[in-house]
Amino acid sequence: MGDKEETLLNSRQAAEILDLSPDTVNELARKHTLSGIKRGRQWRFRRRDIVFFKKHLQEQVAA
Repeated sequence: MGDKEETLLNSRQAAEILDLSPDTVNELARKHTLSGIKRGRQWRFRRRDIVFFKKHLQEQVAA
């Protein structure tokens, strides 16, 4: 597994990839819909989890 897949992203970076707002990304993490790690008051997300979630969302839209 590459280092790029293990990169931790903040809410803003994850939101850019998912085309969502950072607040929505944080809410999905709080509801355990999106896998994330809470560091202090901020959420961090593995790039691979964000990419997987985006693919999953696209599949739901296409279905």
